[in-house]
Amino acid sequence: MTKTYKKFRSRVGALAIFVLLGYSVLFIRLFEIQVLKSSKYQELIVDQAQKKQILQANRGNIYDRKNRPLTRNVIHYTLSAKPRLVEEKSHLAEAISKRTGKDKNKYLKKLNSKKEFVFLERDLQRQTLGVLETESYEGLNIKRKYRRYYPQEHIASQLIGYTDVDNKGISGLEKDFNQYLTGESGWVIKTRGWKGAYQKKGGSPYQDPINGNNIKLTIDVDYQSIMQEELEKRQVETGAKAAIGVIINPQTGEILALGSTPSFNNNRYSASDINYHRIRAITDQFEPGSTFKIVASVAALIDEKVKMDDEFDCENGVFPYYDIVVKDHEKYQHLNFSQIIKHSSNIGVIKAMELVGPNILFKTARDLGFGTPTNISLSGELSGKLHPIKNWSRVSLGQISMGYEVGVTAIQLATAYCAIANGGYVVTPKIIRQIVNDKNEIIYKESPEIVRKIGTQKVSDQIITMLRAVVSDDGGTGNKANIKGWEVAGKTGTAKKVTDGKYSNDKYISNFVGFLPASNPQLLGVVILDEPRKPFHWGSEGAAVAFSRIMKRIINLDDAIIPPKIAPKKDKSIIDDLDIASQDLINKKSYFPQLSTKKTHYKKVIMPDIRGFSMRKAMTSLLDIGLKYKINGSGMVSWQAPEPGKLIALGTTCIVHLK
Repeated sequence: MTKTYKKFRSRVGALAIFVLLGYSVLFIRLFEIQVLKSSKYQELIVDQAQKKQILQANRGNIYDRKNRPLTRNVIHYTLSAKPRLVEEKSHLAEAISKRTGKDKNKYLKKLNSKKEFVFLERDLQRQTLGVLETESYEGLNIKRKYRRYYPQEHIASQLIGYTDVDNKGISGLEKDFNQYLTGESGWVIKTRGWKGAYQKKGGSPYQDPINGNNIKLTIDVDYQSIMQEELEKRQVETGAKAAIGVIINPQTGEILALGSTPSFNNNRYSASDINYHRIRAITDQFEPGSTFKIVASVAALIDEKVKMDDEFDCENGVFPYYDIVVKDHEKYQHLNFSQIIKHSSNIGVIKAMELVGPNILFKTARDLGFGTPTNISLSGELSGKLHPIKNWSRVSLGQISMGYEVGVTAIQLATAYCAIANGGYVVTPKIIRQIVNDKNEIIYKESPEIVRKIGTQKVSDQIITMLRAVVSDDGGTGNKANIKGWEVAGKTGTAKKVTDGKYSNDKYISNFVGFLPASNPQLLGVVILDEPRKPFHWGSEGAAVAFSRIMKRIINLDDAIIPPKIAPKKDKSIIDDLDIASQDLINKKSYFPQLSTKKTHYKKVIMPDIRGFSMRKAMTSLLDIGLKYKINGSGMVSWQAPEPGKLIALGTTCIVHLK
């Protein structure tokens, strides 16, 4: 060994050991990274190089029976940030301020906070977002979302409901059917490119979102609009606190309109009183008064305890009934049962029910659906109030027969009257027609459902005859609900409200239930006014008027509603040779020749007044009496020739101008 080697041998050995130890440590570390903790570091690499982006599913929409949208999904953007990652906070705050027009300091304050995460803006439209979408700001997150929009605004707002900021249903159908409307989010894996931006590459794993299901209602938005307009108008005219309305097809139980006023705009629900948001037709119960006499009518006739022509002494309008005094609104003496319903005599109906008894009255009320929920597909429905017989007092029989000591909802009243209109079948009210998925496949459907049969067709016909008399112009209490030529049948109701445990003399419920045409019921309506001022507290003066207005507009709008066939009167519509031959003029050997007279009037008709009719209704009216027509324009009939009331020959071509 050289002298030099000996001199540095210890140092070389130390260096060799140091290098060997260094490689050993490096080897151990590499072994740890690549073998022992490989999965952990693989995850870190994936997290840095890839990103899983959630793909939002569209919320299902709600449509009316004619597929007109009641909801829509509007794209909007949410700006959020992680303040600790934002370097140019002032610059970012100024950029957002320029787009939104809001104070820069508002955003700067949030960006300077010590929170881990802050929301800067919500519900931004794309045009407002502008260049912020393309510019890159470290720490700023722009998220695209969908926001619920209600194109009909206040129409059917209580029924439809609304969603919260996270697009979750919190009221109405939006809440009750949230599980159907909410879709399933998808995802996609994006890889960081050489510029640092994430992008989707071919072959990257992904899962498509599944959009929510669409709901088709039984509601007709035209019916709903008309009903709400007229309810609001009548509420203002009568000074009522609120108005409730239901329109239903009595044959199927399909609800065509349901709502109340005051209403609210779903798009700005937080700006309205929360009391306007509930569906009053199912959540508010009240004592109905004389509209409940339908129960007494069925109970009396179903077992033939009382006949329509049985007479009762109505005591000249005042009747001591145990420890209360019952009064009629008019002084009646002797009325048969049909007249009792027509004139809404409290005394008469009590005396009839004394013959029927409490058991039959209670059973009839229960069979018609009172005291139990109707099972409509809406949450929050009350079952109403119908006490068991064991809890009745000695005046309960009379009180209940008049519509007191019971609590009913508008939908219960509608359901009970449907059973009369359709021949005795209690049907479940329907609000959902069908639910379809994003492939247009039906996954849920509500079909007409009969709960029970009550009474016979004969009983229904008898009651319909009585209800028709109520609305006729000949002294019935509901004559203001009548619509000429449409055979309206119905019943008025007036009831005092309970205040501080006793009946008030100032606060009333005015209500009316009716259907048309009586010979073939196609529409049934319920109108309720809460606390109207006098004299509109009477069902005949308040609610009946609103019913008539609503139905007039609907039958002029919808040609699918078939008018009743009314037999022509011989002396007014068609004058034939038989009519003329029977006249005294001929029998007295008039100087005018018989042939001349017959020729003058042979097969003539009186031109009807069709102004205000739809085209289809005008065409049907003319064809039914043997007239031809020529149509000009579109819309509703504004002018006609010949003029109404003119006697013209069968087969005459009439000119009808629509506007």
